[in-house]
Amino acid sequence: MSGQSITDRITAAQHSVTGSAVSKTVCKATTHEIMGPKKKHLDYLIHCTNEMNVNIPQLADSLFERTTNTSWVVVFKSLITTHHLMVYGNERFVQYLASRNTLFNLSNFLDKSGLQGYDMSTFIRRYSRYLNEKAVSYRQVAFDFTKVKRGVDGVMRTMNTEKLIKTIPIIQNQMDALLDFNVNANELTNGVINAAFMLLFKDSIRLFAAYNEGIINLLEKYFDMKKTQCKEGLDIYKKFLTRMTRISEFLKVAEQVGIDRGDIPDLSQAPSSLLEALEQHLASLEGKKVKDSTAASRASTLSNAVSSLASTGMSFTKVDEREKQAALEEEQARLKALKEQRLKELSKRPSFATTDTSPVSTTGGTINTAPAIDLFSTPSCSNGAVKMESDLFDLQSTFQPPMQSGASGLPVATAWAGYSTPQPPPQPPAGGLQVDFESVFGAKATGSNSLNAEDISGGILKPTLAGSNLTSNQQPEKLVSDDLDSSLANLVGNLGIGNGTMKK
Repeated sequence: MSGQSITDRITAAQHSVTGSAVSKTVCKATTHEIMGPKKKHLDYLIHCTNEMNVNIPQLADSLFERTTNTSWVVVFKSLITTHHLMVYGNERFVQYLASRNTLFNLSNFLDKSGLQGYDMSTFIRRYSRYLNEKAVSYRQVAFDFTKVKRGVDGVMRTMNTEKLIKTIPIIQNQMDALLDFNVNANELTNGVINAAFMLLFKDSIRLFAAYNEGIINLLEKYFDMKKTQCKEGLDIYKKFLTRMTRISEFLKVAEQVGIDRGDIPDLSQAPSSLLEALEQHLASLEGKKVKDSTAASRASTLSNAVSSLASTGMSFTKVDEREKQAALEEEQARLKALKEQRLKELSKRPSFATTDTSPVSTTGGTINTAPAIDLFSTPSCSNGAVKMESDLFDLQSTFQPPMQSGASGLPVATAWAGYSTPQPPPQPPAGGLQVDFESVFGAKATGSNSLNAEDISGGILKPTLAGSNLTSNQQPEKLVSDDLDSSLANLVGNLGIGNGTMKK
């Protein structure tokens, strides 16, 4: 089966509804697609292990639940995801796995859906056993052998004799479980098992490097040990030689499937004379008769053996360092790509200029604004005259339009029914407030291009006569005539009629 199944999509959707992003990502990393878990999903889960608000038991339980699936693809990818988090995730994930009494119970797993299911089930059983042993090792020594500090001042090189003899067998058990995966190059036939093999390959390099350093420390202390310690130490060294042969075969498979030769360390075995020297020393402690050997020859044999093993350790360390450097460069490239993408997104957004000074100021910066709104404009009325008494009174103190055209020098009536000497209309200052009075008082509706004060006073002061035949389309009667006296008479008469009484 290739591609995400309907079950995969439904399961992911269920976790989307419940709001569990972690469980949803676990499902996406362990789909029925015959390929390794996608990097983006693994990276997200690694990030989750570093977040303190993420429930690590819930994450682990989601992975364990996926291993109960009947499909070999889902189960295998669940194991791969767990292994990936153990290697690259936060240490608290491994700590939680080590605290559990049981992990993966897949010793009887078998997918009978097809021939490929039968083949892959064998490797699932072996792989789950290694992950169980990896967690048990952490529980026993409280650290991960693949992540310990190495070198002359490393963890395995500075252990005392008692602790060293107890620790090396734990490494041996984990190494045995790894090598028991026992895959051939022609069995690496799909992306799922290939992903598992790559993780095992990287673990083998780091694990054997720690194993090798423990043996160097053991040999340097061997000739100063007690008889029982020498006996245990000799047995440990013999097992080490056997595992060195097996690890070399494992690395040959890695080379056959395309792993670069520079990423495969060189193994240098200690001279066979060392084993003979170790056996003779133990025999002498047991009181057996052995041929005499000088301290100088024994020291020379030990020195050569330590030198060979140290060379092997350096080779493993260089490979590990190259992998770390490659991972660092990959991460830097990814961050650079994200930065460039972010800058590109920001460049597409519209920029808004701001200023720290008053918006009126022209020196504080540029302000992008919408076109100014004319607060004084009003819609045109059908009758051509707008009733704006309150606005007119407000403007009267600063605006006194002439009532007649021409410079007659005579007083003119104002909106207050008073008289004033005609003044030339004030010129608005440059850059000052521009008021569209024509729009305010509806002069544009009459078709006139200039403001007529008669229209203003007539529209405001002349009352509407009862029973008048004026229609809404007729212009109001002019209040002021050419003769001042008649204008006054008209004004007084109209006022009297508007109040309903006649002045005596």
